[in-house]
Amino acid sequence: MLALTIKNLHKTYKNGVHALKGIDLSIPQGDFFALLGPNGAGKSTTIGIICSLINKTSGEITVFDKNIDTHWAEAKSYIGIVPQEMNFNIFEQIEQILLNQAGYYGIPRHIAKKNAEWCLKTMDLWEKRYHTPSNLSGGMKRRLMIARAIIHKPKLLILDEPTAGVDIEIRRSLWAFLKQLNEQGTTIILTTHYLEEAEHLCRHVAIIDRGHIVEQSPMKILLGKLNTESFILDLTNKPQDLPSIENMTLTLIDDLTLEVMIPKTASLNHLFTVLSSANIIVKSMRNKTNRLEELFLQLTKHTSYSE
Repeated sequence: MLALTIKNLHKTYKNGVHALKGIDLSIPQGDFFALLGPNGAGKSTTIGIICSLINKTSGEITVFDKNIDTHWAEAKSYIGIVPQEMNFNIFEQIEQILLNQAGYYGIPRHIAKKNAEWCLKTMDLWEKRYHTPSNLSGGMKRRLMIARAIIHKPKLLILDEPTAGVDIEIRRSLWAFLKQLNEQGTTIILTTHYLEEAEHLCRHVAIIDRGHIVEQSPMKILLGKLNTESFILDLTNKPQDLPSIENMTLTLIDDLTLEVMIPKTASLNHLFTVLSSANIIVKSMRNKTNRLEELFLQLTKHTSYSE
């Protein structure tokens, strides 16, 4: 079964701006799916339409075979959403925020209490249950957003920039939780500006640019299309000048760190020979981990990807 199907989705605003221009998506049940794109590409518009927060101009969306136009109540019950912006009452107790959310889905109070306990313990917020969000750190507020989104145990969880602004430690712990949740059967759609996050977590990816889907494929297949490789070289000495090597791009990141982008068909031996001739001594070498970023820039033809 498909968790989400989008067919020929269009969105045109009153000012004539075409936010979406006939996109199609098919996301299998149980998938961990990345929806990526530069700012203004149409990611948040797509998510807003799926959740009926934005009206579409035309097209069809089904969530676990339930059309959002004809069976919205059922479709809604399958969806949990973590939006970019914090949108809870910062003066309401944390546990009450979850209980109120459960009430929107008609969950009986005694079950909602159990679900809230599980969510808060899972997100390491149980000890804060009688506090208000105004007393929480940024990372805790992000975890609260996720706890609220899963209170009704949705089959499809949509995460719009869930780790924006949190530190590395919290981001890694959220990654572990999301992987576990996905392994237990929850389908997850992730939008993120941290491309290494998508590469690490997701099995399939779609890249949207200017309202069009420009790529949709399994992550492994997409990464296999990369015709260049990037390496980070740690140097023993600061180069006086960087040599010019045909078909290779050399960038000095700092005095002792050199980034090299080379075609897959190029010889590393030739690289090291030229560097040695220029009195540049390499101490160690490693692959640059964010391969997805290079592909993203190629596909969207943007020069940068920042928040």
